[in-house]
Amino acid sequence: MQYWLIKSEPNVWSIDQQKKAGSRGITWDGVRNYQAANNLKKMKKGDLCFFYHSNIGKEIVGIVTVIKTAFIDPTDNDQKFFAIKVKFKEQLKKAISLENIKKNKALNHLSLIKQSRLSVMPIDFKSWKIIYKMGKV
Repeated sequence: MQYWLIKSEPNVWSIDQQKKAGSRGITWDGVRNYQAANNLKKMKKGDLCFFYHSNIGKEIVGIVTVIKTAFIDPTDNDQKFFAIKVKFKEQLKKAISLENIKKNKALNHLSLIKQSRLSVMPIDFKSWKIIYKMGKV
């Protein structure tokens, strides 16, 4: 299993909307960055993703599970980019702000800090555990 972080602007798609989508999940589409698209292609069924509210909030708010691996993004007319399908797994008890993530020296290597505009990124297991624990407090 691998661990990831995916971003969505909460006014476009929020963790509450993800939760309401239920077990059928939703297609995670619209990614138009090649590095992020390559990360989507690496995802496997069952991988876990932190759900990050970008721009508004800038915080990790929950977890989703990959239920369908990469396929051509139906919103891409040129058929160059990929989408996946994810379903809601868990809402964190406490949202974890980008500010608090930056304060934790053990997390300063994350793409979330180094490549802040990247919308899909891997998270190593050690960092996953640290962040998850921060959200369960």
